[in-house]
Amino acid sequence: MAVPIACTRFSDNYDLKEELGKGAFSVVRRCVQKSTGLEFAAKIINTKKLSARDFQKLEREARICRKLQHPNIVRLHDSIQEENFHYLVFDLVTGGELFEDIVAREFYSEADASHCIQQILESVNHCHQNGVVHRDLKPENLLLASKAKGAAVKLADFGLAIEVQGEQQAWFGFAGTPGYLSPEVLKKEPYGKPVDIWACGVILYILLVGYPPFWDEDQHRLYAQIKAGAYDYPSPEWDTVTPEAKNLINQMLTVNPGKRITASEALKHPWICQRERVASVVHRQETVDCLKKFNARRKLKGAILTTMLATRNFSKCGRSIIVKKGDGSQVKESTDSSTTLEDDDIKARRQEIIKMTEQLIEAINTGDFEAYTKICDPHLTAFEPEAMGNLVEGMDFHKFYFDNVLGKNCKAVNTTILNPHVHLLGEDAACIAYVRLTQYMDKHGQAHTHQSEESRVWHKRDNKWQNVHFHRSGGTGGAAFGFSSHK
Repeated sequence: MAVPIACTRFSDNYDLKEELGKGAFSVVRRCVQKSTGLEFAAKIINTKKLSARDFQKLEREARICRKLQHPNIVRLHDSIQEENFHYLVFDLVTGGELFEDIVAREFYSEADASHCIQQILESVNHCHQNGVVHRDLKPENLLLASKAKGAAVKLADFGLAIEVQGEQQAWFGFAGTPGYLSPEVLKKEPYGKPVDIWACGVILYILLVGYPPFWDEDQHRLYAQIKAGAYDYPSPEWDTVTPEAKNLINQMLTVNPGKRITASEALKHPWICQRERVASVVHRQETVDCLKKFNARRKLKGAILTTMLATRNFSKCGRSIIVKKGDGSQVKESTDSSTTLEDDDIKARRQEIIKMTEQLIEAINTGDFEAYTKICDPHLTAFEPEAMGNLVEGMDFHKFYFDNVLGKNCKAVNTTILNPHVHLLGEDAACIAYVRLTQYMDKHGQAHTHQSEESRVWHKRDNKWQNVHFHRSGGTGGAAFGFSSHK
């Protein structure tokens, strides 16, 4: 007979302390190991809120982190699964982001940049030797072990990491952060370990001058630059950078992944392993100044994703809603360069927003006030023509139209949503903007069309999306909720 395994509870081994950070489904808190008094960071995931796919990704992250033990990687010490929570116990890193530390230094040279990228390459090389591709190398994931001078750089956040066999190249999905994505990922070609080296090349470029090699507010133009490997070394800031540093960047930012330098080869590059002889030790004040602006910009922009939505159709009780893309073919994305993307997650979340918007409009079309109130926050705020330019709060104003107009005076309603744009704001908030075209028949059998421009803000509470604010223009055909009675 099998011997039952003793179940260890997190609270048996650790004391929880103050909160260090928060995510949509998790919170990070400092904790102290009871037996040793050592401090760690506990990532506490609420597994009740996770989908089956999210749970698989959590298990993958824990499995990968257990494989990696290196002084330049944030180490996973413990993984404890309880009924509603999963605890991942990591190194407590207190030095903050590497890029924030650099701008606070009194002295920063090319040799310092060489030492930084060496530590990053050491961590990446360890990952690759263990069959792991990080896929999301960027400044936000490069931390310092402590506030002490010369503290080790630590690679963090393996949430998008994947496992590969040897030098395997395959299509593992569109994932990463726009400004750091490699050409092969953007071209949707098979990829593997070289994607991490490309990101290292982007990071090294920024470490030397304080701004990225690829930049454009329009994501399509940004992606075109990356796919073409279209970067340069403008004067005067690059005039003071050694040829050896540029040579290493060129080998990292090689468009063909088969010809791109590997992590182990990069560590043998003269600019890395012979830095005392090769790298300049002149202070780079212009780099620090530019890096301050770069840091401020990426902190300010945060995580906003804009996505054109795929066509969706559904019909119920003779009333239909049709969602149409503007060009009928291409998905348009406009995303800040510091935002991590993973296509499956984005697709699922954007589909949720479009589905909720469809349900809300269907409730309006059918005059179903009960369904409408379930979808809307009780304190819903709105700007709409009927309120004469005033901000309306609560449901009473809307209830009047449900009671007296909607569903009573129209025989048939057809709504078409044109050019919808969804902005995903973190994990639990979103905004959708679209043109709403409403066709309907009045009591006398006459057809009418009304057009309005709408935007709706959605907030997720207790795993349920609710409309918290909307704005509708007057458009044409002046009507409550998008169509009028026309008696």
